[in-house]
Amino acid sequence: MMDIRHQYAAVRGHRVFYREAGPRDAPALVLLHGFPTSSRMFRRLIPELADRFRVIAPDHLGFGHSDTPPADTFHYTFDALADITAELLTGLGVTDYAMYVQDYGAPIGWRLALRNPEALTAVITQNGNAYEEGFVPEFWAPVWAYAKDPGPGTEPGVRAALELDALRWQYLHGVDRPELVDPDTWTADHRDISRPGNDLVQLALFRDYATNPPLYPRVHAYFRESRVPLLAVWGAQDRIFGPDGARAFARDLPDAEIHLVPGGGHFLLESHLDSTVERIRDFLARRLPAARM
Repeated sequence: MMDIRHQYAAVRGHRVFYREAGPRDAPALVLLHGFPTSSRMFRRLIPELADRFRVIAPDHLGFGHSDTPPADTFHYTFDALADITAELLTGLGVTDYAMYVQDYGAPIGWRLALRNPEALTAVITQNGNAYEEGFVPEFWAPVWAYAKDPGPGTEPGVRAALELDALRWQYLHGVDRPELVDPDTWTADHRDISRPGNDLVQLALFRDYATNPPLYPRVHAYFRESRVPLLAVWGAQDRIFGPDGARAFARDLPDAEIHLVPGGGHFLLESHLDSTVERIRDFLARRLPAARM
């Protein structure tokens, strides 16, 4: 087992928490988490990859152990979270890296790729969407309604996503062996997003999510032009980002490696860690020869 270092960095006057493991001179692998969690979602993955990579997993502002400035003093957008991540990586001396994106980590990662395409050596997307086909309509309808017309008529539909039962559902829906999913996951997430003022942070990001689909044509062009090596490893039973979202990567990246995991849900690492690790290590060994596993 590799030691995981739990550290903070100052970025634009904020404390950003990140987990790091592996040799500092090894190729970098950046792990970007989704809603409603934090870098805690990678707690078991990091040691499995740190023998050949410098693995870095930050908590986005407003999540986990990073600062949560009030929503009236920090403009919570995916652009802003990408800014923080880019400056963190620069401060850590990371100039090129592979990245793993999931859920919210995907729109943050796509922005990083568009800003500096030469920096990306490979992409692993685990239920991290980049295509209209990926949105499961019944899940996303309240988000689109709130983003279009935020107010008392639409806000309850998205506030429901902050409740404990909704977080539990995110972890358990579609999972063939739910007994493998640690209840500490959703209880810790609920504790974090229930901190005073954090509801307004999450509402701001729900509103801003509507900026992501208009970005997709540029992301697709980046895929076609860069031919970045990409692995999509996807919980096939995810009812947030469905399997058509995984299949769609092949349209712009014919060499994309796409694996739909039966019995896997939105948080695949909780129930299917070993098989996911096996696919990641094999992919990186073949596509990044400098980091033979």
